[in-house]
Amino acid sequence: MTYDKAIYKKLSGIVAPIAFQYLMSSLVTASDAFMLGFLDQDSLSASSLAGQTSFVVSLFFGAFVFGLTVLAAQYWGKGDKKTAEEVLAVTMRYSLLTGLVFTLSAALIPDLIMHIFTSDRLLIKAGARYLRAVSPSYLLGAFTQTYFGMMKVCDKAKLSSVIGSLSVVLNIILNALLIFGIGFFPKMGIEGAALATVLARAFETVMVAVSVARKHCPPLHMRLVIHSENRELHKDYWKYTVPLLINQLGWGGGVTMYSVIMGHLGSDAVAANSIASIVRSIIASLCWGIASGVGIILGGMLGRNELEKARKAGGSFVRFSILIGAASGIVILAITPIVLYFIHLEPQAQHYLKYMMFMAAYYIIGNSLNSTIIGGIFPSGGDTKFGMWCDVITLWVVVVPMGMIGAFVLKLPVLAVAFILTLDEFVKIPAVYRHYMKYKWVRNITKEQ
Repeated sequence: MTYDKAIYKKLSGIVAPIAFQYLMSSLVTASDAFMLGFLDQDSLSASSLAGQTSFVVSLFFGAFVFGLTVLAAQYWGKGDKKTAEEVLAVTMRYSLLTGLVFTLSAALIPDLIMHIFTSDRLLIKAGARYLRAVSPSYLLGAFTQTYFGMMKVCDKAKLSSVIGSLSVVLNIILNALLIFGIGFFPKMGIEGAALATVLARAFETVMVAVSVARKHCPPLHMRLVIHSENRELHKDYWKYTVPLLINQLGWGGGVTMYSVIMGHLGSDAVAANSIASIVRSIIASLCWGIASGVGIILGGMLGRNELEKARKAGGSFVRFSILIGAASGIVILAITPIVLYFIHLEPQAQHYLKYMMFMAAYYIIGNSLNSTIIGGIFPSGGDTKFGMWCDVITLWVVVVPMGMIGAFVLKLPVLAVAFILTLDEFVKIPAVYRHYMKYKWVRNITKEQ
């Protein structure tokens, strides 16, 4: 077997379960939108806007798990499992604290949170009910998402995929039962979708705890969660995590601003944007899975000091990401007529959705390339600062101001504003590729413990 075939075989073994897990998670959002759309468009729009809170909390978890992957992948590749377990404990500490803050906020001040996203009273009222009901899921998710990240590092990606997938199936079934009140279940509408999410997260938590108890994945040392004496490791964790956190919040905050902008352009714009975003997320699951797999494989190589191999593999992964992005765009174009046929929106929203799907088709090409390089290749060698500056500047200096000016100053049509909000991935490609070619990411960041 040639070197390229061997590395892609290893990549497929990691990517397949991760991508499947991303796909299944996206299907939960899709089922929420599809089922709530049968009730009324306002329920769909309100859940979409309220769901931005889940998106924001996932950015924190994503950054913490990213930091875990950067350090733990190299230590695990080096064979230092004890230090990798300590990285898990440190990550869990900050994930749980963040989850607790979001749980309390959504439970106590949901109306205030909804005011950020829209001024529509009906959407605020419905969204607040959703947030209050879904609030426990944030704390439960803190535990499970951190462990899912560790499972991928220690070659248990399939286990995390199985648990995550079973949770998604349960979530979708409970969605139907609780939204529509099937059988002896109460008809809860938008709150039923929220409760289904909480119950699915509780199932994940139990399954992860059982897996740890049966030693299928590394143990969680509560003593280290509360306090770690390894100050150097703690310092390294934050050295690589802080830029990732700023990157996640900068990028995610910008994406959330897209929803804020659309939220003030009317329910039709919100509904169409919600469906287009869900479809794009489902198709992009493979791209995100590849980015995660690339980071783990390259991190292991760099931890073993296989620097030249990692550099060559990085170039191969970049070319592969472009092909995957183009194929994903073609898939979106192919399923557009199907989506338009099955999704029932108001005529104006249906018109918006048609063209937003075309925008999603070209957007995903840039997203595939950038997610592989910024989210996989750069962090594998501890190069986390460039992605931070790149995303923050692109979104907050260029795209978000342009979108706000277009929507609120120039009063451009909804589709023109939507087009502006799809420019971010292509604006940053020249800078991303130029930085990639400097090969600052090709380095071993582990230390002898």
